[in-house]
Amino acid sequence: MGFSPASKARLTAHDLGRFSGGTLFDRVARAVCRAECLPRKELYEAWEVGRRTRRLFRGGRIVDLAAGHGLLAHVMTILDATSPCALAVDEVEPPSYARLHDALVAEWPALAGRVSFARVGLESVETQPDDVVVSSHACGALTDVILDRAVAARARVAVLPCCHDFDTCKSGPLRGWVNRALAIDIMRAVRLESDGYEVWTQAIPADITPKNRLLLGRPRDSRSRPR
Repeated sequence: MGFSPASKARLTAHDLGRFSGGTLFDRVARAVCRAECLPRKELYEAWEVGRRTRRLFRGGRIVDLAAGHGLLAHVMTILDATSPCALAVDEVEPPSYARLHDALVAEWPALAGRVSFARVGLESVETQPDDVVVSSHACGALTDVILDRAVAARARVAVLPCCHDFDTCKSGPLRGWVNRALAIDIMRAVRLESDGYEVWTQAIPADITPKNRLLLGRPRDSRSRPR
């Protein structure tokens, strides 16, 4: 059986040899293996979301909402050193967050003091226009809450939705043509554009997760502001 990037098996030091190259991804993967606390799937998801987002959005504070272990916040900071800091936000701080953070700081000492965890609800975090708001697999209507928070601040945003809640998420008139989960994400893109955003719809590899639609947006009037 091959080495599946979708596996929920935890990466450990035994996997270090699988990432022996000199690429930036290999370095991140080796640090995650040394931390011995994350599933393989989470490594690949964070990397794919982070690198696609950084192709479009540079600089700014990173605000990783519903962050879990906070790997995406770290990856975003590693990919663009011009971001002054990153904040991982979740109501529960996983016990292994510190292990992952320490492993990544050991590989990138410049991360020290730049990535922090806030154990609070999303409503307690004040987003700013220069932020890059990100979230990987915010469940159900939580994706809509994150989009609303970004739009309210006129911040750049990237979300990878999952676990679509058909009772609370709006699918509009499209569900007669496409499945309801896709209809919900299409409506999210349409709403983001109607809120004055330039919108990109992308996908991370489906062999990592079938819930692979990545939605990115930037306020149309933000291109004239320095980043």
